[in-house]
Amino acid sequence: MTARFHNPVDTRFGWNSLLELTDITEHQKVALVTFPEARGLGLVDRLRDLLGDRLVYVIEDVQPNPDVAQLRATYERFWRDAGDCHTVLAVGGGSAIDTAKALIVGTESGRFDELLALLATGKPFVPAHSKRLIAAPTTAGTGSEVTPWATIWDAASQKKYSLHLDCTWPTVAIIDPQLMLTVPAGVTVSTGLDALSHALESVWNINANPISDTFAMSAIADILECLPLLRRDLSNPELRSRMALAALKAGLAFSNTKTALAHSISYEMTLRYGLPHGIACSFTLPLVLGLAWGHDEARDSTLRRIFGDDLQKAQSRLREFLHSLDVKTEFADYGVTAQEAEEMIQFALQGARGKNFIGSKAA
Repeated sequence: MTARFHNPVDTRFGWNSLLELTDITEHQKVALVTFPEARGLGLVDRLRDLLGDRLVYVIEDVQPNPDVAQLRATYERFWRDAGDCHTVLAVGGGSAIDTAKALIVGTESGRFDELLALLATGKPFVPAHSKRLIAAPTTAGTGSEVTPWATIWDAASQKKYSLHLDCTWPTVAIIDPQLMLTVPAGVTVSTGLDALSHALESVWNINANPISDTFAMSAIADILECLPLLRRDLSNPELRSRMALAALKAGLAFSNTKTALAHSISYEMTLRYGLPHGIACSFTLPLVLGLAWGHDEARDSTLRRIFGDDLQKAQSRLREFLHSLDVKTEFADYGVTAQEAEEMIQFALQGARGKNFIGSKAA
């Protein structure tokens, strides 16, 4: 078997790596996309000090799970008022980076509904215009800074759109753990579990290879050890750095494999039950581990290197880890009946991400 691994993102990691923005954006006009609390945390002023006059536009009202109801006006205002910007700088969690990815894909008309129509076809396209994207995550979990994917939600219609084009790969990713020091415990856990899901999903995946496995196994080991410690010591710089690096490794792993069944299930849990993404894609991990085991010799070998030879012990370990972080692991815990859960799993297996799961054909 030969393996291929490709990731085009210029990745900068380390404490105070945000300072590199000054050189990276030289002679460019920059639009900032960030979250509402960023200004109160002093982050907008800090970025303005770093960028000076090149920062010409600021969007700071990004909400969790970017929804078409809000994105439409933001998108059309951006292309009307900041169309001459060279670069979009996303500073925040996955929602800020996903919003920025949607913004950089310009339509001929400048209308957001034209973008939705293109996405609804499910086919790749070359946008009429595009911008350069720099992604600086403020949480350890999204992986979006080293992948091309973004999710756009339509809660009113109970739909989601998946955006992934050549231009939605960030040009540069800046992973500065100092940006993560103020993240509260709940978000630290939720985003950390998102990273764990990314890593595990890249293992029980038909697209896995030894290179993606190397990133994934290292990320899983780090998260299982580090996340509970970080939850009890949120201001610890070393633990923040370890989690930031683990999340980056998980992002690199699934940047080549995509995600699988747990994420496919999560979309329904978020749309129908409002479950935050990090919890929605992680509470089923013990269940999906059981469904994955025994379908592929190479994948079983990798799973054994992570969890040992005993499937029941492996599931128990993963379940107890989640419980220790106050994450419930049964569908019933979230108001989903056994029949609804089974229907949701079968539906998820038919989705694009579900088809990446190594047990999808057997199911």
